Amino acid sequence: MADLKRTPLHDEHVRLNGKLVPFAGFEMPVQYPTGITEEHRAVRDAAGIFDVSHMGELEISGPQALDYVQYVTTNDAAKLQVGQAQYAALCRENGGVIDDCLVYRFDDRYMIVVNASNLEKDREWIEAQSDRFDATLVDRSDEIALIALQGPEAPSILAELTDADLDAIGYYRFAEGQVAGRDAVISRTGYTGEDGFELYVAAGDASHIWRALLDAGEPHGLKPAGLGARDSLRLEMGYALYGNDLDEAHDALESGLGWVVKPDKGEFLGRDALVRRKEAGVERKLIGFVLEERGFPRQGYAIQHEGRRIGEVTSGIVSPSLGQGVGMGYVDAEYAKADTRIEIDVRGKAVPARVVRPPFYKDGSIRR
Repeated sequence: MADLKRTPLHDEHVRLNGKLVPFAGFEMPVQYPTGITEEHRAVRDAAGIFDVSHMGELEISGPQALDYVQYVTTNDAAKLQVGQAQYAALCRENGGVIDDCLVYRFDDRYMIVVNASNLEKDREWIEAQSDRFDATLVDRSDEIALIALQGPEAPSILAELTDADLDAIGYYRFAEGQVAGRDAVISRTGYTGEDGFELYVAAGDASHIWRALLDAGEPHGLKPAGLGARDSLRLEMGYALYGNDLDEAHDALESGLGWVVKPDKGEFLGRDALVRRKEAGVERKLIGFVLEERGFPRQGYAIQHEGRRIGEVTSGIVSPSLGQGVGMGYVDAEYAKADTRIEIDVRGKAVPARVVRPPFYKDGSIRR
């Protein structure tokens, strides 16, 4: 793994005996000695801490920063208040999804947080539009570390290390403050379906804050968690993962991102194609499904209806919380309605399933 990048928390993962694997060009922990299932349950029942410093942070500032953000993202950033974030997509002119992202509005700038595997592609795509606007794009990814503290105990743990009023930070809101004596952007966001925070900190402060959180969280049942638990947690919520459930071959409407596509805001990349697609109707849709018998629905397995292939699984697990197979996949639009009976071809066996609207797991502590 000599050619892989390392996050500022790499040495912490080694110290904790994390199992390191290649992911999105980085050497990342997939799990710790406690195991994926134990880490998953810790997040659902108490709290987990994740290193997500591989994510990319692109900063846009200047007189036309808002216009620039509006043009390259699908959601309406004009509705953001200072201290608020929103989910959005970056699209090609044909509506294909380049990436999904978060947009943060600060007093003097915007920050677009993108997936690590797409950072270079995203940055080049956004830079290619820069001549249209009096604004500046800066890639801060190497300067910023990102720590996710997730679970019902997360507020109690973080409260021990910050003077910030956590109760005043609503869902998809953020504040600037200090954590363990170091500057941080404290964002009430996450990828697990539980209450919690994502902490944007200077790369050089990451280890100090990570250790302080682990120490404060130990009496609360906090555990370090890796990519394996992150994936199972997000899948139980039906959260899409770029490269599995989202890609450029599927447009934002097929991908279930229509709720963050705002044609009325004015011109943006992909707008015209998405308007036409909405008028014509999509041919494929991303669905969620639950197996009705035992089985593990893996990526690439065929989705069938009465024995005929109608699509393919993009993500699937046996849910640690539910004890049954759940997943996502693209199917012909006529089979996308909730409660439609389908089958998943699990190694030659047609396992009965039904289409459901995520989340699959609905007992989380998330504050909205």
